[in-house]
Amino acid sequence: MSLPRPRMVLIDLDGTLVDSVPDLAFSVDAMMDELGLPRRGEQAVRKWVGNGVERLVKRALVNDLEGEPEPELYARALPAFMRVYQENTSLRSRLYPGVQEGLDRLQAEGFRLGCVTNKAERFTLPLLRDKGILDRFSLVVSGDTLEFSKPHPAPLLHAAAELGVTPAESLMVGDSRSDVKAARAAGFRIVCMSYGYNHGRDIREEGPDAVLDRLDELPALLQPEAA
Repeated sequence: MSLPRPRMVLIDLDGTLVDSVPDLAFSVDAMMDELGLPRRGEQAVRKWVGNGVERLVKRALVNDLEGEPEPELYARALPAFMRVYQENTSLRSRLYPGVQEGLDRLQAEGFRLGCVTNKAERFTLPLLRDKGILDRFSLVVSGDTLEFSKPHPAPLLHAAAELGVTPAESLMVGDSRSDVKAARAAGFRIVCMSYGYNHGRDIREEGPDAVLDRLDELPALLQPEAA
């Protein structure tokens, strides 16, 4: 199968470009230690990430995907997490196989590339820089860049406007239901990675246009420009 060649490709960060769970899990467990509560571990954190660190902290406190912790406990927990994660944003995180090669190929073929993530800018830019891929992107839209974040379409539409393309000329690459919902609402096509963070559910259930195992498979999926 193939997809029409877009002019712009937006790519999610956590679970798509970078496996950031090892650092997130370390920071969650350090937070829980500080609060005198049980550690949650990497396996649990893998099912909780994808909606920003505030939601992750709440899930860790209640030990569940849903629910709200006591406000006083959350008020103590969030600063503790932020302090630890600021110093552990990229120490254990790693690029997924095929990401470096995929970005190199997309850039060489002239696609306009942007990164759109729900991670706050204070964590996003250092992570992209430390993993050596920040310069691949003409634009980075973080979770606190705008009033709304994914699954709201605003970050995608903002990126399209900034790079001078229409939604019909645009492709989102992500790993979660949030990415699919944002892309559909914005009028983008959406390709998802099979390995990412979707709360333990197969991303194929969300009906993306295609699912890939590696980012370097993406260029072959996109139709070449007519000769």
